[in-house]
Amino acid sequence: MPAALDRSYDGIIIGAGHHGLVLGSYLARCGLDILLVDRRLQYGGALVTEEVTAPGFYHNLHSTNHFHISETPWFKDLGLADRVTYITPRYEFGQPHLDGSALVFGRDLEETLANVARFSKRDAATFRDWNRKAEEITARIFLPERFSEPLPRAEREALLSRSDIGRDFLAATKRQPFDVVRELFENEHVQLLFLFKISLFGTWLVDTMSKTSPMGSVIRAFDLQSGYQLCKGGSANLARGLMETFIAAGGRFAPQVELDRIVIESGKATGIALKDGRTVRARQFVASTLNVHQTFEDYIGRAQLPAAFLKKLDEFEYTKWTIFGLHLALHEPLRFHSEKFEPNIHRTLKWSLGAETMDELLTAHKDVMADRVPQIVQFGSGALSVLDPTQAPPGKHTTYAWHVMPLNPDIGSCDYETFKQEFAERIIEKWARYAPNMTRKNIIAQHVYTAREYTQTFPEMRGGDIFMGAFSADQVMYNHFGYRTPIGRLYMAGSATHPGGAISGGGGYISAGIIARDLGLEPWWKPWDAAGALGAAPAAA
Repeated sequence: MPAALDRSYDGIIIGAGHHGLVLGSYLARCGLDILLVDRRLQYGGALVTEEVTAPGFYHNLHSTNHFHISETPWFKDLGLADRVTYITPRYEFGQPHLDGSALVFGRDLEETLANVARFSKRDAATFRDWNRKAEEITARIFLPERFSEPLPRAEREALLSRSDIGRDFLAATKRQPFDVVRELFENEHVQLLFLFKISLFGTWLVDTMSKTSPMGSVIRAFDLQSGYQLCKGGSANLARGLMETFIAAGGRFAPQVELDRIVIESGKATGIALKDGRTVRARQFVASTLNVHQTFEDYIGRAQLPAAFLKKLDEFEYTKWTIFGLHLALHEPLRFHSEKFEPNIHRTLKWSLGAETMDELLTAHKDVMADRVPQIVQFGSGALSVLDPTQAPPGKHTTYAWHVMPLNPDIGSCDYETFKQEFAERIIEKWARYAPNMTRKNIIAQHVYTAREYTQTFPEMRGGDIFMGAFSADQVMYNHFGYRTPIGRLYMAGSATHPGGAISGGGGYISAGIIARDLGLEPWWKPWDAAGALGAAPAAA
């Protein structure tokens, strides 16, 4: 689309991931002339669905499960339900065990409590007590804050202190989630599945071992009404729906754009310079959804940034782990030994597999932190094609394993390709201990996809960090990187901003309101307001 680069625009957005598409759609509907550029031919960022094993088998190589997407403000504002279908499974989290038992968390409270009670009646009672307030906290605090510009810490805590649920939530945010879970529950199987639920995607502890949890992730563990969903046909369909919406609003997309730098003149962003020598001007703003170091070091340069900001940039941290992905095409769906105990385990959206004790979970954590290949295989997975048959040919199935791994694991003298295949075999062998039909006869084809590959496709995932920024306490909520920057008319709108990485759309949605306000535009939508939501919570007795 060379013609798209031969004129000026009101605004230019760098990066056609879901944040850029959300931001562009809102501002284009405001009447602004918007250009969205991306280095790649494909759009959607991590919303990747490809036939990597065999024809007709669709695999989500990055983002698979999306939290509460169909209820987000941007999904509703942009009318995406007309273009994209989401499946809300009845059973969200499942954990089969080697002894033939299984624990499943579903959307129905009584059914879930009965499942927990099979392992511990005391833990079921604890779950019930916390669920009562967790559902209200999620609706009144967690979700409104997720899609609002974070309040300053003092203002936020003052508002939260005015209500009973606010004070409960505030107390939970000041505790380490890992400690809270171990303190509340007595049964290890229950502890493990709760940690799996609040660790964003799988059996990983970094997100739950921070000294505090400002976002209140531990509360999410007790909420059953808001949860993960599956995009019908594959995650790429959300990207398609967003691009259709952006184009329909009058936006312009230019793929395969090799960016040389963001143009800064008199302390303001005025456009982008391309490697082919052309410059595309932005009359009102430039927004980046890339990672912070790409944006400020690669495309602006440290010499143009104030010392205090450089310190903030240098202290920004990425996650210390990566994903080892194994994607499988199957003749038949996986069936677990534990279905005799819990029949619904085979149709659960997210499985936690491999860690039978808290000690085993901690062992994997310690191995990855020390750049070792985990001794104990433990991973996240799910029954994707059982829940959505369109992701595989008729009568066939897909599944996946996401295992944590250092970016550069110590593999000795083994070459990396051999390591990949050997570790994939270890995953399959462990899986077969839970599911007797995880056999070579059932596996049609497999594809291994690790950080060594995905960082080539997505250099913004620095160090293999799929979230483009660690979810540590000093980088979330009121400590997030920020939407506005020291460069006038330059905004950040990606995963470094609140509410962080993963598919939330929050960075694009919130920055749309901020940019519109800064430009003096009247939003056609009603931006969510955390102060109003927190202030409306019932007053404390």
